[in-house]
Amino acid sequence: MRILHILRAPVGGLFRHVRDLAREQAQAGHEVGIICDLSGGEAATRQLSSMVDYLAMGVTRLKMSRLPGPSDLEALGEVRQRLKLFRPDVVHGHGAKGGLYARLAARHAEAVAIYTPHGGSLHYEWRSPAGALFLLAERRLLRHTDGLVFVCAYERDAFSRKIATPPCPHAVVHNGLRAEEFTPVPPREDAADFLFIGEMRMLKGVDVLLKALAMLHFQGHKARACLVGDGADRETFAAQARELGLADFIDMPGAMPAREALERGRIVVVPSRAESFPYVVLEAQAAGRPVIASAVGGIPEMLEEDWLVPPEDVEALAARMAHALFDPHARQDARQRIGPLKKRFSARRMAGDITRFYESVIHKG
Repeated sequence: MRILHILRAPVGGLFRHVRDLAREQAQAGHEVGIICDLSGGEAATRQLSSMVDYLAMGVTRLKMSRLPGPSDLEALGEVRQRLKLFRPDVVHGHGAKGGLYARLAARHAEAVAIYTPHGGSLHYEWRSPAGALFLLAERRLLRHTDGLVFVCAYERDAFSRKIATPPCPHAVVHNGLRAEEFTPVPPREDAADFLFIGEMRMLKGVDVLLKALAMLHFQGHKARACLVGDGADRETFAAQARELGLADFIDMPGAMPAREALERGRIVVVPSRAESFPYVVLEAQAAGRPVIASAVGGIPEMLEEDWLVPPEDVEALAARMAHALFDPHARQDARQRIGPLKKRFSARRMAGDITRFYESVIHKG
């Protein structure tokens, strides 16, 4: 098949998903291409450049605005021109903006239109003006949708609740990791007790983690934490750490690749207020790390119940952190889960399931 993936910003978990999916599909013999915007900096440029050798339809970058506006008409026109040139069998849109362009352009190219929300508009509610606008747009775009792929059951259920029961073929296909990622990452000798990897913003619950760590200190457990990542609220969290008397127990080295970051901590904490199906939970488990996470989004679909805590519950998080800190079997048990995890969450399985879904939609049409 000729498969074209469209997304807006080449950053974060959505971009990771598209990169892995495109690579696996290309290795399986399909002709694949990517259209995305100009953001992401040097990291995105480097990652996209590394893909050109195996992408038959290459990488097209054009200006895409984050919010709806007149510039969308120009961008959509460029996408349509690319589809006329490439003549894909499948156009797969990722995220709200990628899904918009993919579905509106696919009809003109006589291609099948597939959409994966990746959270996106599903983070909004009808009660806000912006939320109503985005969710209404999602509902209207269903008439241009041939198939829906959700990264977790939570996302499918949220779509049904907020937008509509899918009127077209749909499938739940969990994210997966590359085979080489299912190997232990030994911690450095100076590794912190706890590790956070992600964007530095309130949605990710870093403030909750800091309060839980302060509670451990009050109880006499002088644990250390490493917070890996960058974002709009980084300085807010640094100030909070100082106010809580944790400045000497917190390291904030900035953003870095996940497996490099995993060397810096022994127990991974994902205290998010909301998520879809975050890669970091898979990556940490695949590296043999114990993971404590909020029971939000699709996280319960990939993490055992004993390691889940309610979001924003500082006391529950602190209690789970203290238990993990002194549990002699936690790290050994985490390593034993690598094998079963590999069978369920491989990138090859993910790409195979999604590609077979394309085929079923094409044949139905």
